[in-house]
Amino acid sequence: MNQSHVSDFGTDAIGKLLIRQAVPASIGILVMSLNILIDTIFVGHWIGSQAIAAINVVLPVSFFIAALGMSIGVGGASIISRALGASNKSKALKTFGNQITLTLGLTLTFIFFGLIFIEDIIPLFGGKGTIYTPAKIYYRIVLYGVPLLGLCMMGNTVIRAEGKPKFAMYAMVIPSVTNLILDVVFIKVFNLGMLGAAWATTGSYALCFIFILCFFISKHSEMKLKWHHFGLQNQIVFEIGSLGSVTLSRQAVVSLTYLLMNNILFDFGGETSVTAYAIVSRMLMFALFPIFGITQGFIPIAGYNYGAKNYERVCQSINIAVRYSILLAAVVFVLLIGFPELITKIFTTDILVLEKTPSAMRWVFAATPVVAIQLIGAAYFQAVGKATPALLLTLSRQAFFFIPLIFILPLWYGELGVWMAFPASDLLSTALTAFFLRREMKQNLKAL
Repeated sequence: MNQSHVSDFGTDAIGKLLIRQAVPASIGILVMSLNILIDTIFVGHWIGSQAIAAINVVLPVSFFIAALGMSIGVGGASIISRALGASNKSKALKTFGNQITLTLGLTLTFIFFGLIFIEDIIPLFGGKGTIYTPAKIYYRIVLYGVPLLGLCMMGNTVIRAEGKPKFAMYAMVIPSVTNLILDVVFIKVFNLGMLGAAWATTGSYALCFIFILCFFISKHSEMKLKWHHFGLQNQIVFEIGSLGSVTLSRQAVVSLTYLLMNNILFDFGGETSVTAYAIVSRMLMFALFPIFGITQGFIPIAGYNYGAKNYERVCQSINIAVRYSILLAAVVFVLLIGFPELITKIFTTDILVLEKTPSAMRWVFAATPVVAIQLIGAAYFQAVGKATPALLLTLSRQAFFFIPLIFILPLWYGELGVWMAFPASDLLSTALTAFFLRREMKQNLKAL
């Protein structure tokens, strides 16, 4: 890594440093989110509203397997950031090599079983009725590219830990733009339907992998590995696993949430409710991109300074990240609460979906401004290597509050209760995270 860039984590003004790290991350997430939105628009208008629901059925399966790479990446990046802060480059290299070995082994194993049990998995995740056939077509092809996606997600976090946020941004932009171009070619030009949508997604994963591979073998990266770095080392694997389990558990809960939501909403309103949820979930990915960007920029800064025992700068990074995130979340809140009908019309012309989605969207984003505190707080504990509180706080939003609420609230409010569970879980998990974060800052970081 370029040492002049990495050492900036410990010397530059936090506000300036956070912006420098967060803006490329936000742009990358924005482009990726726009890709998901536009991809959904293309699919909805060129294939049909059922295709939107079909993709929503497949996403939790492919995302969970890809999250293996992301969790290994985030867990390893936390180790790498702290190792760099402590000037321990050998540990950073060994960690990176172990990340690659773990990502390949685990993603290939899960894909093997994912293809064997394809007939059971699709209905389980809500691929029922007219949704089943397009979901099966999309699932099979996208799954072939998931190992590449896992490696991309893992590599992207390491690039950021090296202090190269612009290259991390490029790695997110390339597959997003490529996917849209291939959508036009395969769906519109060659009229391949769901088959075209699937190959466009898999092709974009392949190009992203090529870019990241080129980065690590180029002069831009000093993470130059040798064969002995790939051999698994128990201590490093354990540390990667304990920290990465936070991200993996979060994605596992996300996948479980998709499974439950698709099935519960199918029982309440059939394919129309599942499609409404698909549109709302796309907006969730898109609307929170600036907050996710700040979170991604915050993690290496907090990790580096914690490793260097510069706790005052850690506190500064927490406070500034929270303030920036709340401000941006408030802007997102105003836009989405104000124009849900217009947003829905962009995705579909289906009358039933147009009637149901705006109300759902308002409920889902009702507590958006406070979510920033929850995301930054959970990210802090992960950045500094405190796996247990990071895991509990990360899971609190969906596992501890949201999932129980989608079973409890519908008993009184029907389908409306499902949508009400979103702001309720946001408020509860934010209050819990704020309590633990404030205690951590007072007791262990000596903040006022």
